Amino acid sequence: MTHVRHRHTTHFTVVGNHLAQHPTLSSTAIGIAVRIQSLPDGTRVGIRALAERLPESEYKIAAALKELEAAGYLRRSRERTAGQRIVTRTTYYECPDTERRPERPARPARPARPDHRTHPIHSTHPQPVDNPAPPPHPPAAPPTPTPSPPESPLVSPPPPPQERTPAADLLAGLRRSDARLALSVREITQLTPAVETWLARGVPAEQVSRTLTATLPGGIIVRASALLAHRLTEWLPPVLPPDPPAKAAAPPPAPFQECPHCERVFRSPSPGRCRDCRTPSGTEGHRGTAPGCT
Repeated sequence: MTHVRHRHTTHFTVVGNHLAQHPTLSSTAIGIAVRIQSLPDGTRVGIRALAERLPESEYKIAAALKELEAAGYLRRSRERTAGQRIVTRTTYYECPDTERRPERPARPARPARPDHRTHPIHSTHPQPVDNPAPPPHPPAAPPTPTPSPPESPLVSPPPPPQERTPAADLLAGLRRSDARLALSVREITQLTPAVETWLARGVPAEQVSRTLTATLPGGIIVRASALLAHRLTEWLPPVLPPDPPAKAAAPPPAPFQECPHCERVFRSPSPGRCRDCRTPSGTEGHRGTAPGCT
């Protein structure tokens, strides 16, 4: 390689080899650093402002600025202006310093509070010398610190004990059909009233279990309780209508009787003669052969 050198007298920027030959910075970050170093103070060098001047996308420019900030060439801080606006102020360092930290103004020292035990109070009224000062009171014993109760760990309280009911047992046994339907005690307690509604409407427990476990989606079920709650709410059957009134049973037919006169068989609640063998006066008549005997 041969350099064709030219001595610049105007419109040039001095770039150190520590930036031009940086071992970890990408070419995009080095190029943007040179571009920022060549701009005068007060120029907007935000991501959108650089994207308007450079062919790189905002994503590449943002990644390059993060590289320069991590390498110590760039520092961005947010400040509040007089108009209560928050702006980002960018500072570029031609010489990188990874140990540099933003300087904070030193806090003013707090004035020392006067101690009356060591510094006496000057009074304008003279005190008699003959009266000696009263002896100081003995220092009071420091109060015994009360042991504070141990702090409870940041753990949610345990769920209430599960009540053994047919509805709760039905929900707990769903994981036998599908392991993805394993519910916690809290979820079973929340879904138990909905299952009890199904059972109260006359749906057998086996039918409720088949409804909840049929046609499940494939893969992982993230919230099994939400799926079961949706089915229990949307697929709830209506209340059964009242049973129709029972019809009165027909009386049983009369037993068969045999006429002792004509030996015909007819139905009658009590034994006797048939209709043809009875006269209107109730006396015995001739042996009839009319087909009206029943």
